[in-house]
Amino acid sequence: MISILMISTLLGEGAKSVGAVYDSPTENASFLAAGIGSIWRSIGVEYSTADIVFQIMWWVHILSVFSFMLYVPTSKHAHLIFAPFNYFLQSDTPKGALSKLNLEDENVVWGVNRVEDFPWPNLLDGMSCIECGRCQVQCPANRTGKVLNPKAIIADLKHALLDKMPEVAKIRTEETDAAVAAEKVAALDTAVINSYEGLSEEALWGCTTCYACVEACPVGNNQVNAIMEMRRHLVLAESKFPAELQNAFVNMENNSNPWGVGAHTRADWAEGLGVKTMAEDSNVDVLYWVGCAGAFDDRNKNIAKSFVKILQKADVKFGILGTEENCSGDSARRGGNEYLYQTLAQANVDTMNGYNVKKVVTACPHCYNTIKNEYPQFGGNFEVVHHSEFINQLVKEKKLDVKTAEDASSGKYTYHDSCYIGRYNDNYENPRDVVKKVSGGKLAEPSDHHTKGLCCGAGGAQMWMEEQNNDRVNIKRTKQLLDTGATTIATACPFCVTMITDGVKHEGKIEEVKVKDIAELVADNLQ
Repeated sequence: MISILMISTLLGEGAKSVGAVYDSPTENASFLAAGIGSIWRSIGVEYSTADIVFQIMWWVHILSVFSFMLYVPTSKHAHLIFAPFNYFLQSDTPKGALSKLNLEDENVVWGVNRVEDFPWPNLLDGMSCIECGRCQVQCPANRTGKVLNPKAIIADLKHALLDKMPEVAKIRTEETDAAVAAEKVAALDTAVINSYEGLSEEALWGCTTCYACVEACPVGNNQVNAIMEMRRHLVLAESKFPAELQNAFVNMENNSNPWGVGAHTRADWAEGLGVKTMAEDSNVDVLYWVGCAGAFDDRNKNIAKSFVKILQKADVKFGILGTEENCSGDSARRGGNEYLYQTLAQANVDTMNGYNVKKVVTACPHCYNTIKNEYPQFGGNFEVVHHSEFINQLVKEKKLDVKTAEDASSGKYTYHDSCYIGRYNDNYENPRDVVKKVSGGKLAEPSDHHTKGLCCGAGGAQMWMEEQNNDRVNIKRTKQLLDTGATTIATACPFCVTMITDGVKHEGKIEEVKVKDIAELVADNLQ
C-alpha cells in the first residue's frame, strides 16, 4: 500500500512537471518528480500524454487511500482509527476498582462469555490493540511459561468481534421485534471462552491481576478487566473454577477468612498488647484494619504486632474491629465469586459505618485497594491509608524516632514492590523512604522495579491456587531480589512476605537472607 502511494505520487508529479516552467528554484523543490519529468521530456513525451498520466496517477492515489480506509477497520491496522479514542475515553474510575454487578436484577448477565455482552471498553480495547507485545513481555505468568498471553486476550476479543458480531448486527437490523431478535441472537454461537486459544480457561485462571500488562500498554488497553469479566462468568454462571479455590470460597463463606480458621479467634493475635476493639471504645482517630493474614497467619501475625507497637509508640489513638472484621473479599472478587465478595463487602461497610469510621489504615495492599477503591460502591466512603504511607508520615512528623539498623553497614537492603500499592495505587516512594530510614539511606533495586516490578505471584486469588508448571513466579522474583546481593528483602504486603519467604527457602538462602515487612523493620529499630 505504501509503495503504491509513493509510486503513484512520484509518477503523477513527474507527469505534471513535464510541461512546467519554473520561475524560481523554490518552485522546483520536488526534485525527484522533476527528475522523472525531465526524463520523460528527453524521450519525447508530449504534455497532453503526461497530463493523462497525471490524471490516472491521481485517481490511483485517491482510490488507494480510500481502499486502505475501508480495509483498516478489519485489519491489524485498526488501531490507527480506534487507539486515539481508546486512550482518551479511558474510565476515570480508580484503576484498582472492578465494576459492581447488580446481583438482584435477573436480566443482568453475570460475568461475560458471549461477545455481544462484553462492555464496550473491552471491545474497543480489541480494536485498538497494536499487537506490539509489550504486555506479553511484562506478564509474570507468560514470563514463567504459563499459557496466559495478555496480547492474545485482547487480540482474540477483536477476532471474536469481527467473526461473530456481523451476524448479530444483521439480526438486530432486520428483525423489528426486539424479543424475536433477542431469541435469534441467543441461538447464535457467540461464546468466546475456549473458542479461541488465547481465551482458554487455563489462560484466564493464570492471571495474577498484577496490572503489569495494563501499565505497559501504549494505547490504554485493560486486559485485567476483560479477564475478570470472564472469570465471573465461569464462577457464577457455570460453577467452573480451580478446585483449590473451592476451599478458599467455603472458608470465606463459613469463617470470613480464606485460611478457614475459626472467626471467633480473629482477635487472638492481639492478646496482651493492650489493643481495644471498636466495640470497647469507638472514639478513635483511626481504625486499624488487620486483614486475614495479620489475624490468622502465624508469620504475618508478627507484622500486625509490629504495627501495633509503632502506633502505640507514636501515641496514635486507634482501634480494631476484632471478631466483627470479615475478609475484605479481595480474593473472592478476583477469584470471580462476585456474590461472595458483595456479601463480605456490604457486611464490612455496614459495620464500619455503624461505628462512624472516618479513617482506615491497613498493612495489606489487597485490603487497602478494596476498601479504598471498591467499598464506595457499597456506601463505604472512608479515608484509607496504607501502612507504608502512614509510617512514613509519622517519621516525617517526628512522632517516631527510627535508628539505623545495626546490620546496615555490613548488609544490603532491597525492596520488592507490591502490585496493589504500586501499579494499582502509585505508591512507590513511601515504602522506600521507610526502608532507607532503617538501611542508612541505601537501597539496592532489583532488575524489575517500580512500574515494571515483577509480581510475587499471589494476586488474583493465586495465593490459594497451585501454579501449573515448575517455573513459579515467586521463584523468578526471588532470584531477582537475591541477585542484588541483599541480606534483607523488605516488602509491604503479607502475601508478598509469604511468597518471597517461600522463594528464599527454595533457593536455600533462608539462613542468610531475611524477609521483612517494613513495619517489622521500623518496630525493630525504634528508639
